[in-house]
Formats: sequence, C-alpha cells, structure tokens
Amino acid sequence: MGTLLTAFAVVLLAAVLLSSLAHRTILSTAALFLVAGFVLGDGVLGVVSLRAGEPLVGTLAELALFAVLFSDGMRVGWKDLRGAWRLPGRALGWGLPLTLIITALLAHYLVGLGWIESLLIGAILAPTDPVFAAALVGNEKVPPRLRQLLNVESGVNDGLALPFVMLFLAVAAGSSDLRLDALGAELGIGVVIGVAVPWLAIKLEQTRWFSASTQYEPLNALAIGLLVLALGKATHGNLFLAAFAAGITVATFGERQRESFEHFGELIAELFKLAALLVFGALITPALLGAVGWQGWIFAVLALVAARPVAIWVSFLGSGLTMREQAAVAWFGPKGFASVVYGLIVLASGIAASQEVFQLVAVTIVLSILVHSSTDIVVARGFDDERDVPAWFGIVRRIRERKDGAAPS
Repeated sequence: MGTLLTAFAVVLLAAVLLSSLAHRTILSTAALFLVAGFVLGDGVLGVVSLRAGEPLVGTLAELALFAVLFSDGMRVGWKDLRGAWRLPGRALGWGLPLTLIITALLAHYLVGLGWIESLLIGAILAPTDPVFAAALVGNEKVPPRLRQLLNVESGVNDGLALPFVMLFLAVAAGSSDLRLDALGAELGIGVVIGVAVPWLAIKLEQTRWFSASTQYEPLNALAIGLLVLALGKATHGNLFLAAFAAGITVATFGERQRESFEHFGELIAELFKLAALLVFGALITPALLGAVGWQGWIFAVLALVAARPVAIWVSFLGSGLTMREQAAVAWFGPKGFASVVYGLIVLASGIAASQEVFQLVAVTIVLSILVHSSTDIVVARGFDDERDVPAWFGIVRRIRERKDGAAPS
C-alpha cells in the first residue's frame, strides 16, 4: 500500500507539472498514468505488485466508478437532456446498442468467444469517455452542437451500459444460479436510493430551518454521495446505478448544489480515475499483451475503427451533421474509464472466461487511450478553419469576455 501510494503521488506530481504541456500537445495525462502503471508493475520493474483478486483493486474500482458516475450524472440533469436530446438521443438510442452488437459479433466470430462473453465485452466497450478527447470537447471553435453531443453522450452512456454489463456478467457466472428477480431488485433498489436520498436532502435544505453556509456548500453534494454509497452498501442495492441516479437528481432539483460541487467533485472523480488507471496499467504485463494473439489485436483495432464508426454512421443518417462532424463523432468513441473499471470488475468476478475477457478489454483500452488521446488535438485543429466557426461566435465571445471582465481580443 505504501509503495502504491508513493508511486501515485510521484506520477500525480509529474502529471500536474506537465498538465499545461499536455493541453497543447499530443501528450496525455491518462496515457501517462497507464504507462507508469505498466512500467512500475510486475511485468517490468516490479515496484508496484498487484493481483486482480486483491481487495484493494476491487475497492478502488468500485469507489472510482461510483465517483465518476455521480459526477457524470450531475452534468446531465433532466433539463439538459430535454434541451439537447435530438443528437445525443441518436448516439445513445441507436449508436450505443449498435456498437455493443458489432463489438460482440467481432469477439464471437474473430476471437471465438461464446455469445454471453462476447455480449459482455460489447457492453464493457460500448461507453465512451470525453476525457481522452479533451482538446476536441474543450475547443470553442468546434461546432457547439458537436461538443454538446459528445458531452451528453459520454455523460449518460456509462450508466446506460451498466445494466447490460451486470446482466451479462450474472449470466456468465452461471445461468443455473441466475435469478433475474434478484438482479432486478438490486438495480431497482439502487435507483430508488439514488433518487430518494438527494431529493430529500435538497428539500430539507430548501426549508426555512436549514441553510448551508458558503464554506460548507460544496460538501453538501459530497455528503449526499457518501450517504447514497453507505445505504447502497447496507441494502445491497446497485451502487453504480445509485450513483448515476443521484447525480441526475442533484442536477435536476438542486442547481445551486450542482454548481457549488461541480469543480470540487470533478477533482475527486479525476483523482479516482487516475488512481484506477495506474492500477489498471500495473495489472497489464507484456505476457498479457502477448497472450491475446493476433486475433485479439485485430479485434482491438476493429473495435475502434469499425464498431463505433459503423454504428454512428447508421445512427446519424439524415441528422444534418456535416461529414466532418460525423467523422469526428465516429472516431472519438474512446474506450475510457468506465470500460477500465468494468474490466477490473469482470477480472475479479471469477467467471470462467474472466482472464480472456479482461485481456481483450485491456488491449482495446490501451490502444484506445494511446490513439485517441494523441489525436484529439489534431482533429480539433481541423475545426480551426473560420468557415467552421458560426457567425455568432465572435459576438458571443466578446459578450462573455465583457461579462468576465476580460479585455476583448
């Protein structure tokens, strides 16, 4: 534990010192932690020695995904979804299931996995993560509808993919022991806790008897998240659906709580993300990368260059997006943090094909992080052409600068 903490602190300091450079170049903070974990792990230097079955790995994966889903949910309250659903709805309603199915077909016919294991891999690799495409999402010259599409899609698809991951994992664990009513109860309890706890907490603060001070305001949502986590543990509800539902509930009913917690919550989620990426990298060894064989590597490539692009192309037929926008959305389907944690959960589950599933997921995520996080800034620069900038862009920028007290450029 002490060695892992020291390694994380050193890599985190390096990431902070290089963060400005990373925003301007193809250098990626996520890739830095992944590579650092790989180099420090048993496969190379052996400084950080971890096993998939260790409680630390499972606990970290659980807490990390809880924090990320909670913060993701806060980005997409019902108002946001209603106001920006047309394009994200296509990506989520058509793109997500199509990506799952195409990925499963590749795993079954190319690698030879059974259908349940193939569907499990499809569900694990279906979610996307905008963190690895930060230069694209954060570039104001990229069309606003494109940035909004990627933000809403990635904020919601982790939670939408989760029930499929849990279902296929339960089936893979043994159909004779599977009770769909028990699984449904677990998911249902999680949603109830995720909605009820934040709603009650926000309504309490809105009464005349209670009021949070400015200093303690950011801790309000943190307390809500911790209470949801504790109740989920106590009732055996699904923690991840509870976290996602809680985030959406806070965003819907507590705009002030959402705004006060936003920056603080993103920092917490980012710390957990980076720690999980370091652990994930430490579990990847040269032997694992070689064990997947050529079929595994071809699967990983096709999962990136075929599964999502084909699904997005079908999903956005007649949508009105330009070819350049469709190409950007199709390419930026990075297999991000949720896939990392789902892979760790499967590895620790003990199912018969857990090692094989994890290996395929691992090489796909590694390839995705390295490729997507190093091409985001290149694609973003493709939108720097003035022809792609809306006519109102300069006006909006000047208004924003005056509002912030900045001198217009």
